[in-house]
Amino acid sequence: MTAFHPHLVARRLRVAELVLWTAVAVLVVAFFRAQILEHGKYQLQSETNRLRPIPLPAPRGIITDRNGKIIAENVPGYTVSVLPGAEATIRAALQRIAPIVRLDSAGMARVLARYRRAPYLPALVLADAKFEVVSQLEEHRLLIPGLLIQPEPKRFYPDSAIAAHLAGDIGEVTETERAQRRFAAVRLGGLVGKDGLEREYDDSLRGADGLRFVEVSALGHVVREAGAAPTLAPVPGSPLHTTIDLDLQRYVARIFPAGRRGAVVALNPNTGEVLALYSAPGFDPNAFAKGVDPEYWRRLSESEARPLFDRAIQARYPPGSTWKLAMAAMALKRGLVTLNSHMPIPCRGGLQYGNRFFRCWMAKGHGDLTLAEAITQSCDVFFYQLGLKLGLTSLLEDANSWGFRAPTGVDLPGEIRPDFPTGPEYYDRLYGARRWTAAVTLNLAIGQGENAQTLVNMVRFYQMLASDGRERPPYIVRPPAAGGTGVTLGLTPEQLAGLRQAMISVVQRGTARGAAGRFSTISIAGKTGTAQNPHGPAHGWFIGFAPADRPEIVVGAVVEFAREGPYVAPLVARVIARYLGADSTEAPDIRLTLPTDTAPHAVQVLPGAPDTLVPLPGVLPDTTRAYPDTGVPQSPPRPAIDTGHATAPPRDR
Repeated sequence: MTAFHPHLVARRLRVAELVLWTAVAVLVVAFFRAQILEHGKYQLQSETNRLRPIPLPAPRGIITDRNGKIIAENVPGYTVSVLPGAEATIRAALQRIAPIVRLDSAGMARVLARYRRAPYLPALVLADAKFEVVSQLEEHRLLIPGLLIQPEPKRFYPDSAIAAHLAGDIGEVTETERAQRRFAAVRLGGLVGKDGLEREYDDSLRGADGLRFVEVSALGHVVREAGAAPTLAPVPGSPLHTTIDLDLQRYVARIFPAGRRGAVVALNPNTGEVLALYSAPGFDPNAFAKGVDPEYWRRLSESEARPLFDRAIQARYPPGSTWKLAMAAMALKRGLVTLNSHMPIPCRGGLQYGNRFFRCWMAKGHGDLTLAEAITQSCDVFFYQLGLKLGLTSLLEDANSWGFRAPTGVDLPGEIRPDFPTGPEYYDRLYGARRWTAAVTLNLAIGQGENAQTLVNMVRFYQMLASDGRERPPYIVRPPAAGGTGVTLGLTPEQLAGLRQAMISVVQRGTARGAAGRFSTISIAGKTGTAQNPHGPAHGWFIGFAPADRPEIVVGAVVEFAREGPYVAPLVARVIARYLGADSTEAPDIRLTLPTDTAPHAVQVLPGAPDTLVPLPGVLPDTTRAYPDTGVPQSPPRPAIDTGHATAPPRDR
């Protein structure tokens, strides 16, 4: 046994004590740091392991018509999700869920892709689960780690396709949209408006999502939902009150010819309020509310009828004879004619101009007419001469100042700009300088040629005719304040009254005679039109308003590819009568035919001869040129217009 000197023992004891107290000090500092200084950090880590955040979608604001009837609302629904965790855990959960919800491999891949984009959020499996599916999943909850079934508000459109283009639809926000400032605050998986009012007013309709927490075990099973942690309640979106008359919208859909493509727009001419806006064919916006089925989306996208295409604001058509009122208004404003003025050459079925014979729609001719009578009979020969008298430069100047090349600004996304020349330089760019003649004015004068308008823009023009000549920009949700004075036609009250009287004659004894039919208590003013269509049969127009002396409603309708008959007016007349309370019948089946009051293309009468200007007696031809000045006369090229064959606008899905 080795003996230690007491001094050495004492020194070793002091060293041991130092080591011990140093260790104690380190532990005390570590405990102090963990328990006091970094208490919040480790508590958050602990809570994160125990709790899972679950977004609470805010109910979107309801959309109502002018009378408080529901256009879009929220109904109860269920979503099925898997809580975030390891990807292997999520795969295992999906394998157990798949037989119950009929989830195929492609569906599982979509869920996993969604999880990888936002690994901190529940991975959505079913956006709209039926109660039977929810019941089966609840029975197997203990076998499915991370299963989350949550009640959520579901968007519902009671009238489905009737108001589809008007209300629009909603869908999951995309990465492209989240890159925009407007949607930057929307979480991945959040729902935003995709079209229609849902898109236009998404900022106010969307509201603000809330947040709740669920408690999970180490294996990922939900052990407690209520009371696991404080809940942040969602803030509902603001309601949207529109000017739409839903009963009128439904009536339009009911009487619109089945299987036809087209649109109807109804306005209050004194305010600009949109009373109805209908486009056919439509689609079911309810199918988009919680994720559209890929097969349904494919059918919509590939359909020749383009049901996603809003023909009221996104389709351009030659206005045909509905344009003749614009020509008459231009000439009256400039003092070139009065409503009792005659043209030098009476209508004998057409007009010889240069080496072409421009036909009238009535082969036997209308004879000698005044301006008012020419509107009533829609005489092409009269308006050919009126266009030459007005001159191409003045025609283009007035048309542009009245908004025939600008969108109306209606509060719906996707409205396109009408197609119309800015000035004579347009033809210089198209044909080359001095290689065209004023004959183009003849086509423009009857609503053909390089002129393609949207239905809503033509209805806006007739709104000016139906009121005091001032523009009231159309709107669906009342703006906070009126903006500016708008466009004015510059016509006197007497001139406006004369044009309205001529339009009354159109309905009573002109090209739309019989349109008012049994609505003898209502005086309807209106104008028919046929839009020549390079893709097939012509499109038919009618725009009218009533009561003619003090109009309360203006309605325009266009129907594509109509082959037979003289009038589209009965459709518009019924809508007007319904709004004014004169038509109480449902009348789902009406005889709808279309006008034939637009002349065919000019006939070449001197083959091989160049165009020469043949002055008309009393009419000074415009010195500008309108067709290619080549050895062989050519027909004017058609503008690139959107009709029933136009593709639907792209949708970011």
